[in-house]
Amino acid sequence: MLYYSTNYQSPKVNFKDATINGQAPDKGLYFPEDIPQLDKNFLLNIDQYSKEEIAFIVIKNYIGDIIPKNELEKIVSETINFDFPLIKIEKDIFSLELYHGPTLAFKDVGARFMSRCLGYFVQHDDKKITVLVATSGDTGGAVANGFYDVAGVDVIILYPSGKVSSVQELQLTTLGKNIRALEIDGTFDDCQCLVKQAFADETLQQKLFLTSANSINIARWLPQQFYYFFAYKQWQDKSMPPVISVPSGNFGNICAGLLAHRSGLPVQHFIAACNANDVVYEYLETGNYKARQSVSTISNAMDVGNPSNFVRILELFDKEFKSLKNVMSSFSISDDETRAAIKQVLLSNNYLLDPHGAVGYLGLKRYLQSRPHLAGIFLETAHPVKFYDVVEPVTEKPVPMPEAIKQLLGRKKLSIKMGVEYEEFKEYLLR
Repeated sequence: MLYYSTNYQSPKVNFKDATINGQAPDKGLYFPEDIPQLDKNFLLNIDQYSKEEIAFIVIKNYIGDIIPKNELEKIVSETINFDFPLIKIEKDIFSLELYHGPTLAFKDVGARFMSRCLGYFVQHDDKKITVLVATSGDTGGAVANGFYDVAGVDVIILYPSGKVSSVQELQLTTLGKNIRALEIDGTFDDCQCLVKQAFADETLQQKLFLTSANSINIARWLPQQFYYFFAYKQWQDKSMPPVISVPSGNFGNICAGLLAHRSGLPVQHFIAACNANDVVYEYLETGNYKARQSVSTISNAMDVGNPSNFVRILELFDKEFKSLKNVMSSFSISDDETRAAIKQVLLSNNYLLDPHGAVGYLGLKRYLQSRPHLAGIFLETAHPVKFYDVVEPVTEKPVPMPEAIKQLLGRKKLSIKMGVEYEEFKEYLLR
C-alpha cells in the first residue's frame, strides 16, 4: 500500500514513511492510494471473529509487509485490550462507549497504535524522533499515555491555556520523562498553526526529526476504523444497518468511519454532530467551505474552526458535494441544548452522557425524527468524569470517579507557558 499527498505534489510513500513524516512535504495529508475492499463473507460472519481478529483484518492491507504479521498482531492486540460496549439508551438509540481505555477517551486507540508502530520503526535507529501534537483536549492525554517512556521518542504537546478540562490537563501535564506540555495563550487553532509552521520550516526540519501525532498522521487516523466494525459486530439487526452519529471536531474519527464504509462496512448514514464550531455543517447547507476562528464551548475537544481531516473526507468522495451529502449529514448543537440533553437522558434513561456524547446523541435524535423506521448509534467518546466541571452542575450529582482519575489528583502540573508567536516556539524546539 502506498500513500499520496492530498496536495498531489509529493512522491508516494509506504506506511512507514507516511507515519514518520506525519505530513507530506507539500503540506498535504497522506491518503491511501487504494481503499481495500473487505471480503463479504467476513462482514456476513463478523459475529464469529474476535475484536483482535477484526482489527487485524481491517488494518493489515494498509500496512502491507512493512510490519511483519506477528508484530502487527501484537501491536493490534495491545492497542485494543479494553472493551467497546454498545449500550441501549432508548428504543432505537444506542451508545458506543469508547472510553474504557487508559485515558478514558476514544483517542486511546489511535495513540496506542501509532506509538507502537513508531516504536517498532525506530527501535534500531540512533536518531531520536520528536513528536509534535496540538490538542483541544483528549488527544494530548492519549498521546502522552501512549508514548510515555517509549525509547527514542520525545513528545511535545501544545494545548490552549484555560480551554481544556481540569482532568484533561492533568492527563497531559503530569507524566514527565519524555513528555513535555506547552500551555499556549490562545486557541486550539493557534496550537495547530504552530505545529504546521514547524513542519513547514526547512531549517527546523534539518536540525530535528519531527513527526506529528495528531489525526493528520495516518497511524493515528486509520485504526479509528476499528470502532465502527466493533459496533457492527454488536448490532443486532444486520438487515437494517445503523445510522451513526459522530461528535466531530477535527473530523478524523468520522473520516475513519466513512473510510470503513467505503471498504464495505454496512452503515445507513453518517451524522457529523458539531457544536458551535460548525464550518462543516454550513458547508453541507450551502456548498461553501469557510474556515474561521474557533469558539470555546463545553464540548471543548470539538472546538476546531478549520478541521484538518475534512480534506480527506473530500478526497474520499472525489470532491463531489452531492455524493458526500448522500452519505453524511450534519447538525450544530448549542451548549444549552447539550446541557439539557445530559440532564434529560440521565432522568429518563439513567445514562450519563459527557458533553461530546450529548452532541452526538442530539445529532442522531434530530436525524431520526423524520425517519422513525431507522435506528442508530452515537459515539460516546469520553468518560463524563473528564468533564465533571460541566456535568455535575447540570445533574447536581457527583460523577463516579474511576481509579485512573483518582491516581491523577494531587499530581504536580508540569507545563511551560508560551504565547502564539512562532519564533518563541521555534526557539524552544531548538534548545
